[in-house]
Amino acid sequence: MVDPGKLRNVISFGAVVALLVAVSLLPPDTSLREIERVGALRACVPSTYPPLVTGDPERPGVDIELLRAVADHMGVSMIIAENQAMGRDFNPRNWNLNRAQCQIVAGGVVNSAQTRSFLETGPEYAETGWALVSQQALQSLSGLTVGTLALVSGLDRIGLASYLRAQGVTARVMTSPEALVAAIADGSVDAGVTEAMMASGLARENGWAVRWIGEGLPRHHLVFGFWKGDITLKRAVTAAFADFSVNGKIASILEKYDVTSIE
Repeated sequence: MVDPGKLRNVISFGAVVALLVAVSLLPPDTSLREIERVGALRACVPSTYPPLVTGDPERPGVDIELLRAVADHMGVSMIIAENQAMGRDFNPRNWNLNRAQCQIVAGGVVNSAQTRSFLETGPEYAETGWALVSQQALQSLSGLTVGTLALVSGLDRIGLASYLRAQGVTARVMTSPEALVAAIADGSVDAGVTEAMMASGLARENGWAVRWIGEGLPRHHLVFGFWKGDITLKRAVTAAFADFSVNGKIASILEKYDVTSIE
């Protein structure tokens, strides 16, 4: 009769050997090598997501300038592939992105568990979360009507909805930054809730107030996204960001676009 203990050891050993063999058969990661071979780094971004992507050639946005700096650091050119669905729909399935279009996804990628379920994420460079923007500073949301604009993927939309209901807020879904600004300006809504970087930009452009919202809701950081398994590319971008942190490149780009922490 076979000793149960020895049998378990044999099975465990066999499982480890099978795993090692499976790993050895995985295709090699050629993500960085392919970019170097072609001499170009392609990035998918929304048509506009200020201040990350503005559409203004003179001031193209935080993410566009970071992407160009990364491409320069790698010694390749930068190609921007605009994807209008990214700026209109929070669901990545509706973006229809693939490797043929780009190697990096940028313009509002949040480093959350939801994002990491379908993308590798790169180094963090700015904090984000849900923020409130209004004509005047508001201490309470109780009984107010609030416009919600949730275009960015990765933030907790269900948690936000629960928080607003608990505050007795009447929520109205907005489909674009322009619609949110118009509704706040004409008084259709008392305030707006959207991703913090966008909220800061809208407040700055209109002379409005902005603050974090949703005590207990998690905050995250903005990052670049990579396809699963593109580790060599991710390492190259991480190395570039490490140099940018030392030479002040990231700070200078954020300062150029007046990106400051929300108090």
